[in-house]
Amino acid sequence: MKRIALILAVILVALTAYLSLWPVPVDPVCWKAPTAPGYTGLHAVNNKLAGLKVISLGAESGPEHIVLAKDGKLYAAVTHGNILRMNADGTAQEVFVNTGGRVLGFDFDATGNLIAADAHKGLLSISPDRQITVLADKVGDDPIRFADAVVVAANGKIYFSDASTRFAAIRGVIGSDAVNASLLDVIEQSATGRILEYDPAAKTTRIVVRGLSFANGVALSRDERTLFVVETGRYRVWKIDVTATNLDIALGAPQATVLLDNLPGFPDNLMRGLDGKIWLGLPVPRSAKLDGWAEKPFMRKLMLRLPSAMMPAIPPYGHAIAFTEDGKVVADLQDPTGAFPNVTGITETADRLYVQNLNTQGLGWLAR
Repeated sequence: MKRIALILAVILVALTAYLSLWPVPVDPVCWKAPTAPGYTGLHAVNNKLAGLKVISLGAESGPEHIVLAKDGKLYAAVTHGNILRMNADGTAQEVFVNTGGRVLGFDFDATGNLIAADAHKGLLSISPDRQITVLADKVGDDPIRFADAVVVAANGKIYFSDASTRFAAIRGVIGSDAVNASLLDVIEQSATGRILEYDPAAKTTRIVVRGLSFANGVALSRDERTLFVVETGRYRVWKIDVTATNLDIALGAPQATVLLDNLPGFPDNLMRGLDGKIWLGLPVPRSAKLDGWAEKPFMRKLMLRLPSAMMPAIPPYGHAIAFTEDGKVVADLQDPTGAFPNVTGITETADRLYVQNLNTQGLGWLAR
């Protein structure tokens, strides 16, 4: 009996030491999470995103960003580095280009170049004849670690998010993809994300704003004086003056104001829709445990030391909203069954709403 007790004591000490001291790649910061609003009021539960039709993408998955280009074709960035091109009904699919990385957002400039935010490679320009040029992979001597979303202004300037300067998309706890890097950044809450501007005329890159907890989706106002920016880790959308320079969001300034706050899920991509709308995807609902541990850094470290099966589970849920430039929510689409979860955004055309998605096979859509 003494021997068994000794063995159990040793196991207990070892387990305690592991849970308390085993190194993890995050150094969590205290912050105060707002009380989650739940699916009530403007975001009351509905089934408007249920029953999607699905366009097969073959072996590809995760159409994270979708654009209907001036040539009438749909372009979709998918998991394995490909950007697919197809007709609006999904036929005539082809690989337009493979960047060798993972494109998470893209736009087109005035001359037809596809401007891509590649999580592994930085800001890229891809010509109509499929030649790839790296526009920016550093700000000065500081690497761009997690290029995420991008929008091109009429004057040619390019605004894009560097989601985290702590965690690159090539690192992670469980694997080496962008999902794990974003998870680490949200758990840590060190708020190192930033929005950058690339000026193709001067070939220079500057910091517009910094201090964002996982800087994500980016869109321009119609007059192109304002950027709409998603801060995924703190459940909000900002309005930021495009002329801001190296603005620290935590210090507060009239050039940056919160437009949407305390959203019911983790916000992701922004896409300009029709009739002045801006679409926003919410791929994952809020986690009560993660919010409850906002002021408990040790618990967030402990979470990463647990086996993946014991980590807080978040049920799948489909959700996207649309809002106007003054912050009025004008559409809320949900699928509580989670049949098509991880919705990162919506691409709206005259006939359809295409559902951007982080990792599901197939391209979902519904009639507009």
